[in-house]
This record gives sequence, structure tokens and C-alpha cells, in this order.
Amino acid sequence: MGLLGKVFGGQPAKKASDDVLLLHSMILMAGADGVLEGAEIAQLEAFINTLPEFRHAEFGHQMEAARKLANKFNSPKDAVQALKDISSEAVRRKAFVLAADIALASGDVDETEEELLEAMQRVLGIDDAMAGKIIEVLALKYAK
Repeated sequence: MGLLGKVFGGQPAKKASDDVLLLHSMILMAGADGVLEGAEIAQLEAFINTLPEFRHAEFGHQMEAARKLANKFNSPKDAVQALKDISSEAVRRKAFVLAADIALASGDVDETEEELLEAMQRVLGIDDAMAGKIIEVLALKYAK
């Protein structure tokens, strides 16, 4: 047991809240390919400005918590594992929808984004039928 464990009696680290994990999922997808494109930034900002999870929250604290959470992992693929701690089924589905929306916003989904979205699907427990419906509807949104 380390020094902090001795001081705090070995208490486990506090789990991130569902709203922070939702933000984490969006940031992961927006930066999946290593580049934040204009469309991805715009989508991220629009979601942050309109989602009920962020409407009355202290957003700076949520961003800081999401940053700290992301820093615990070596890669985005590893960071997806944090999403298993989302307690609400509705937030799990929302995280997948928003991540898929962000991936499609740039116009073309690269292999890294596709792999990350598939990893999110597994961790979030989204079945293939639901994932297919979500992608189908979002494809309509971005059809040219």
C-alpha cells in the first residue's frame, strides 16, 4: 500500500460520474485519428451546448475530470474501458450514438475511428442490431 493508500485507508478512487464518462466518450472519438477536424469540433461543441447532462453543470470541472480520466490510459483503445463504468443504460446508448455521430461528422470514417467505435460498442453493451440502426439513421443525416 502506497502513501496515499495509508492516509486514506485504502479507499478506492472515486469512479467518474456518467456525465464525465459521456464527455470522455465524445472526446475519445473526436480525437481518435489524432486530429480534431472542424466538423468534429463543431459537433462536440454543439453536443456540449445542448445535452441535458451539461446544461446546469460546471463544465470546467467536467472537462478537468474527463482529462484526468483520459490521462490514466496509454491509448484511446485502453481509455474505452472506462466507459464500462457508465451506470445508466440510457447514457450508454447516448454515448454510442454521440460517438458514432462525431465519427461520421468528418465525412469519412477511417480505420482507427471504426475500430474505436467497435470497441465502444462492445464495452457499452450495444447489440449489433441497435448499432446498425444507429449507424443507418446517422448515415441519413450525413448523406450527400
